[in-house]
Amino acid sequence: MKHLSDEELVRLYIETQKNTYFERLYERYCDKVYRKCLSFTKDPLQAEDLTHDIFLKLVIKLGGFKEQAKFSTWLYSITYNHCTDHMRSPQRRTEVYMDEGWERLDVGNDDGLAELAEMEAQQLKRAMEHLDPTEQSLLLMKYQDNISIRELADLNGITESAVKMRLKRTRDKLRKYYLEGAVFWLLVAIKAVLSIRWPFR
Repeated sequence: MKHLSDEELVRLYIETQKNTYFERLYERYCDKVYRKCLSFTKDPLQAEDLTHDIFLKLVIKLGGFKEQAKFSTWLYSITYNHCTDHMRSPQRRTEVYMDEGWERLDVGNDDGLAELAEMEAQQLKRAMEHLDPTEQSLLLMKYQDNISIRELADLNGITESAVKMRLKRTRDKLRKYYLEGAVFWLLVAIKAVLSIRWPFR
């Protein structure tokens, strides 16, 4: 069964209703879905609950999989939408956390530069929190998970040019929110540089 593609497993599951085909899909994607849920919640228990809910939802939705996009892309879309809905609920703050990879920059062993890089990452995170969850998800799917424009268009039922326009508008908003805090970080950077250049004041 290992040689079967995701799409073949879906077709076989729909045709036969045998759990072994669904279990194989679960084995392939459980960890990836969990990690994505964890990037939203930063809470392992909540991430487990969301992962469980997503796979329950997947059982119901599999019959509607039309293979317009890869199964993995389609599943990630379900994951994003479910996590976004969860974050929108009144009990939750409407923010999406970025994966750890977005927060870490390679700045060598210079503690001063590492501190500045961390400040930049925090500013980017704060800027992301100003976007609504749908905008956050679109950016993350494109730039964090490398989902293509065509696949995003298929998933959202819109044209590729509409996806590009949404991405541009969302990037512009993110840049605006990010730059609003840039003056502060610039002052911090100048202070850090001056303290390194003239340590004996």
